[in-house]
Amino acid sequence: KIDNTGPGRKPPYWSGQTPQVRWQDGTVQRESIDLVREVDKRYNGQLYPKAFQNDVINKSREFNKIFPSKSRPSSRAAFLFDWSGEPLWQSEFEAVLHKTNELLSTSSSSPFFCDTFSAADIAWAPFLERYAVQLPCLHEGINPRDATIYPHLAAWYDAMETIPAYACRVRGNPSSWRKVLTMAGFGNAGVPPTVVERMVNLGNSEGLPQTEADRVNEQKLWDEFRDSRPFLANTPSAEAGHILMKNHDAIMTDTLKRANVLQDTGIPLNEKGLDRAMRALATILVYGSKEDGYYNDLEMMANEAREVEGVYAMAKFLDERMCVPRDMGMMSADAVKRLALLA
Repeated sequence: KIDNTGPGRKPPYWSGQTPQVRWQDGTVQRESIDLVREVDKRYNGQLYPKAFQNDVINKSREFNKIFPSKSRPSSRAAFLFDWSGEPLWQSEFEAVLHKTNELLSTSSSSPFFCDTFSAADIAWAPFLERYAVQLPCLHEGINPRDATIYPHLAAWYDAMETIPAYACRVRGNPSSWRKVLTMAGFGNAGVPPTVVERMVNLGNSEGLPQTEADRVNEQKLWDEFRDSRPFLANTPSAEAGHILMKNHDAIMTDTLKRANVLQDTGIPLNEKGLDRAMRALATILVYGSKEDGYYNDLEMMANEAREVEGVYAMAKFLDERMCVPRDMGMMSADAVKRLALLA
């Protein structure tokens, strides 16, 4: 795993930028679309259906014609800022959204770019996903998911979130995409004050308690995703707890290293207290809720864990440090965020 948010350990074969893959025969391959083709070929996928293969290729290429051509290059905040570090004009973003909406309208039998989910959707997804979160931060009154203005684009977003692998593990979360906007040098030359204000306002609306309907829908997608991945926990929340304990030592080290800046946050800054808070947080996450019905034998332990000193402060710290989907999927990260708001 390569850390895309800063310096870190990298595989010995790695050089240059991500994405890249080293296959079992030792060959290294780069370029996103080339990798999609190779994965499709090696694993008998259906990302280039023969019936409309040319349509998939052509609509993937339309991306280069539609997205802004004069924006400042960035691996983390692409197609957002000009060379001065200021956001592109709102009219430029709106033109992109209208053209994308028009392109999606040419697929009459599905909400995807072609007649079914394909490599074309994979080509567009990283950028449209970020735009949905980042554009409302950059300009007032712009929302790519507004079905009254961009009905086909809004339907595409909704359809993508019904694909188990995308919803459970690939999709990034709004907090992580907004965080990118604060990283000077990776798309912008400092964050304009109006952008900061919008980011705060949008962030305050997240992490609300989960409705029962949302829990049921999330679990349904998770069950489909887990069906071919039995190594995963039974629920997204429990998976977050599993990941937390799997990375226990690294998180302990990272937290204690920041002891000076974490004073008065409520996090125990001694090894014994921090370990107890981490294990309590993992217990709460694994238990989830009684409605989940998978780990009800942990109910008493989870209730006791909620009283442990620093447990919610630790959730808040991890929520702020986390990068999604690098560290865990969005559903699991949301479980941590809901606890973070109790700090």
